[in-house]
Amino acid sequence: MNVKSENGSLHIKGSKFMYAWMAVFTFGGIFASLFIISEGVSFESYYSLFYIAGGISLLPIFIYLTVWALPGFKPGKVLLTIILRENGVVKSKNRTVLIKDIRNIDLIRNPLNLINDIVIESFDGRKFKIRTYNLLDDLDYEIVVDTYIYPYLTKNAQEVWNRKVNLEKLQRIAKYERGQQNFD
Repeated sequence: MNVKSENGSLHIKGSKFMYAWMAVFTFGGIFASLFIISEGVSFESYYSLFYIAGGISLLPIFIYLTVWALPGFKPGKVLLTIILRENGVVKSKNRTVLIKDIRNIDLIRNPLNLINDIVIESFDGRKFKIRTYNLLDDLDYEIVVDTYIYPYLTKNAQEVWNRKVNLEKLQRIAKYERGQQNFD
């Protein structure tokens, strides 16, 4: 997780590991599909037709996923900005929501493009989606919300978040404890 503090606001960016993971998956999948097709076209194996069929069937899928993931590879891409104060806000590229208006916050995988979205539901029923381009890991998402957004949520929203988050898992895997409220 990459958190930059600037003028009282936190800029949440994807981790370098997740950038590398997405690059290997998307571009590696395209390269592997093209390689399998080229090996199949050489007809040096009894399985050449399977190579061609597999490569041709997987190539459009990897191209589709790569096209969806490309905006996340923009250098310096800020996934979301959190302004910390009593009337703090969570901002994305084109959406802003007050932290005190958040009723529910969740990380949901879009079934069409396999990209995780942070979905924020407000008390007036509006939903805000913040695309993460799979650059924010599930544990990093939980730590960001628990550390920077949770203290400013309403009591009802805090109860909802407490039912969702597994603090024992965060402590065991990420060595995170809720008492750590460092905003530097």
